[in-house]
Amino acid sequence: MLIIGERIHIIAPRVRAAVDNRDAKAIQEMALQQVKAGAHVIDLNIGPARRTGIEVMPWIVETAQQVTDVELSLDTTNAAAVEAGLKVCKGRSMINSASAEANRFNAMVPLATQYNTDLIVLTMTEKGIPNEAAGRAEIAIDLLGRISEAGVPTERIYFDPLVLTVTSNQDAVIETVEAIRIFKQLSDPPPKTVVGLSNVSNGAPNENRPLINRVFMVMCMGAGLDAAIADPLDKELLEAVRTVATRDTSTPVKQLMVNLCDAVANMEELDPSLVDMKDPDQVAIYKTVQILQNKILYAHSYLRV
Repeated sequence: MLIIGERIHIIAPRVRAAVDNRDAKAIQEMALQQVKAGAHVIDLNIGPARRTGIEVMPWIVETAQQVTDVELSLDTTNAAAVEAGLKVCKGRSMINSASAEANRFNAMVPLATQYNTDLIVLTMTEKGIPNEAAGRAEIAIDLLGRISEAGVPTERIYFDPLVLTVTSNQDAVIETVEAIRIFKQLSDPPPKTVVGLSNVSNGAPNENRPLINRVFMVMCMGAGLDAAIADPLDKELLEAVRTVATRDTSTPVKQLMVNLCDAVANMEELDPSLVDMKDPDQVAIYKTVQILQNKILYAHSYLRV
């Protein structure tokens, strides 16, 4: 599982201040902290940056590269800023992101071809994000052919089905999981898949967000997820990833996580008989599965019901 560290994001006040003041030390500390925690790629999200992007992106790329050699993900809708960053980028790089929107496709895909980068591709059009997995798959099928024809190898394409929030788009969450499953069947070799993990818990109480995130991660892994833009400092999240990847069943909770991954992989429901209803941690996981699968109606108090 490829972990793309999400913490260098312009919406974070610390990141905004570091970019505005060209505080290289602050950016480097955030990059190193994520790498040490287990991130394989560092996402550099500078926002639209319409006026300053061509200055900011190369600066932040060079700043990060001074302290780490992991792959960098250049995250902005400003194609000129992306290219400015790619020109100074050493080693493997990633563009985040293209989509079926004409302007975005025409701007980002040629850059991925020219600079031989990995490419995150959002399964959305000018009309928005289809609610159902089948609609997102139709977009992915069309995009896969067009991007491959443009010269980007399939193994460097990461389709993002786009994670919607369980708090306001509950019925769409399980469609994201199913979209991942379909994407992995589109070609041989299959394209890779990625999600912006924390989107699923946006709007939920802060104390519930880590649980929602890691349960959703395990479900997505069961469907064939390859990568996640996530917080590598969330130790419980990374432990859940390791648990599933190594099939560690050394504790009841870890066994339940492995069972959940297997159930999703086999397109089955998680058997409630495998849940110890006297164990609060297992009950919390089971209830979270139920809301993510749209079996029970989401409420902020769902864990207390």
